[in-house]
Amino acid sequence: MQPIVQISLDVTTIEEAIETAEIAMRSGVDWLEAGTPLILAEGLRAVRELRARFPDTPIVADLKTMDGGYLEAEMMARAGANFVVVMARAHPETIHAVCRAGRDFGVGVMGDNLGCPDMVAGARQLAELGCDVVIHHIGFDERGGIAARGERAPTPLDQLPEVVAAVDVPVQAVGGLSIDQAIATPAYGAPLVVIGAPLAINPERFESAGGDIEQVLRQICEAVHAHGDVPVRRPISPDLLACRG
Repeated sequence: MQPIVQISLDVTTIEEAIETAEIAMRSGVDWLEAGTPLILAEGLRAVRELRARFPDTPIVADLKTMDGGYLEAEMMARAGANFVVVMARAHPETIHAVCRAGRDFGVGVMGDNLGCPDMVAGARQLAELGCDVVIHHIGFDERGGIAARGERAPTPLDQLPEVVAAVDVPVQAVGGLSIDQAIATPAYGAPLVVIGAPLAINPERFESAGGDIEQVLRQICEAVHAHGDVPVRRPISPDLLACRG
């Protein structure tokens, strides 16, 4: 499949999310993500407003579901999301429930392996339980805590080849990547490139970062899109990318 650039709107107001999203769209970004801080601050309104402003753009609702999976997925789908996110550390029945809601409401399910003791096994389980995408994710707190102790913080690139090899669905790598590392993820077999904190978002205050974001995003998009086709055994169905809401 062709590489995709997704921007994570990890801000706390819908106004700033819309402003950043407009810049992203001008720059060539393909998908918008209503980040967890945005959903916590604004709720379903965040997804509804993004859908209203960007009717033809796929939207990811990063709610990080741990329980009540069917209802949470249904709510995000009805608000206009194309994808919802469930955690690998949730009970398998919760993952089943989110995937069932995905089928019932026509939305894709992203499974996030953040915090798994065995990241590869967590990714494999997500794909086997029916997730359409695997997010290979090293968390913000994990990276910061380890670095504060003077140790080397892990990066998604450490095990990205093993995760890609373990699943048949598209993979995205998230967590502390530099711009060059994010651009390189399609070369590892992970076609979904996520741009967020700290590349476009200030990681300390979860607001738009300073500098010429538009120019940086444009360069990222050009580089990612120039990579060409990334082999994926079970690519994303085009039906999951249709306008929703």
